[in-house]
Amino acid sequence: MDMPVTPRPRRVAITGYGAISSMGANADAIWQAIMAYRVGYKRYTHDDPAITARYFGFIDDFGREQMRPFPKKTSKMLPLFAKYCLVAAEEAIGMAFGDTGLDDICTPFDRGVMLGTGWGGLDTANANNNDYRQTGVATSFATVMSMCNAATAGVTMNWNFRGVQNSPVAACATGTIAIGEAYEAIRSGRAKVMLAGGSESLKEQFNVWSVDVIQALSKEQDDIRRACCPFSQDRSGFVLSEGAAVLCLEDYELARQRGARILGEITGYANFSDAYDMTAPAEDMQARVQVIRQVCVQAGVAPEDIGYVNLHGTSTPLNDVNETNALKEALGQAAHAIPMSSTKSYTGHLIGAAGALEAVLCLKAIEHRTIPATIHLDRPDPECDLNYVANQHLQGQDIHNALNLSFGFGGANAGVMIARAE
Repeated sequence: MDMPVTPRPRRVAITGYGAISSMGANADAIWQAIMAYRVGYKRYTHDDPAITARYFGFIDDFGREQMRPFPKKTSKMLPLFAKYCLVAAEEAIGMAFGDTGLDDICTPFDRGVMLGTGWGGLDTANANNNDYRQTGVATSFATVMSMCNAATAGVTMNWNFRGVQNSPVAACATGTIAIGEAYEAIRSGRAKVMLAGGSESLKEQFNVWSVDVIQALSKEQDDIRRACCPFSQDRSGFVLSEGAAVLCLEDYELARQRGARILGEITGYANFSDAYDMTAPAEDMQARVQVIRQVCVQAGVAPEDIGYVNLHGTSTPLNDVNETNALKEALGQAAHAIPMSSTKSYTGHLIGAAGALEAVLCLKAIEHRTIPATIHLDRPDPECDLNYVANQHLQGQDIHNALNLSFGFGGANAGVMIARAE
């Protein structure tokens, strides 16, 4: 009896990306802001005096103009995080396919969507609940506007993506997990094209308070350089930000045959759990160590061949030391020579969108041969002793492999390896 032959895993190209955050309305604007050492957060004072955090990376000027390209039938039912995803997806699709019709690339059932979030439509759910309690009436779309898969649904409907779809919810690791799972869908032959990434918007006052009250947010009240300063002695918590980032992943051979510009390649992915605590990283670091090692194994990349690590780097007392020590255990002596940085020092923490935006920034770093600095690193923590590229960008870097790491509440840990296009 003939045994079935397992098909060889397919290579996965990156052919487009898009993003929106308080740093800028698209990926190029965000990168240029980082290159100019600008930050996307500023000082806010909430009406509720119980909220002690003062620095946030909110998008202040998003409205009807940004949603004009999308049909009202869809957009009127979407919460803000999902609207951000539509904008980022449009940029990614435009970069990947230009004027070529999607049906000329592949069938609707061969293209899928994997867009995640941390809190989803929680802001909208609370706002609608407030309306209902005060007046007895709320929008009839309240249920669908609260769904964590609202962004995935909106994107699939707008561009007729009828293939593999899911909406990962894994706190701060969400965006990276979405990219990794989309990579696996193409790698296994279940899809030819995938949109993957994450989105977040959390600024309703109760929701902000609920994060602040557990002491997760930055305690800094006045000095923006201390508000978000990963790996510094002055760090006191993360800066809550919002936005979205979406990558277009594609079967490598399909992209090559159609003459697409290949921006990079996903070569490795791993995802392990702490199984330890809802907010604190596991003291044994073993899930993080496994993520780093297994990504390298799948990608076939030795530690000394990693040209850049985009760190989770939240500016929280626990994460930054834990992440540093995990990298040293996973990569050995090579860890000290690899340039690494936390781009959250510019963007703040986009929670469900963080890993996806940081994947975009890895692609930008590879393209421009520039490793963005970790800014505000004025007083390094002696326990954080790796090369975080403090305060000054590193130019002229020949980056063949970039490792993107994301770790989240609930013990979620994930990473992807992004290789330079051949």
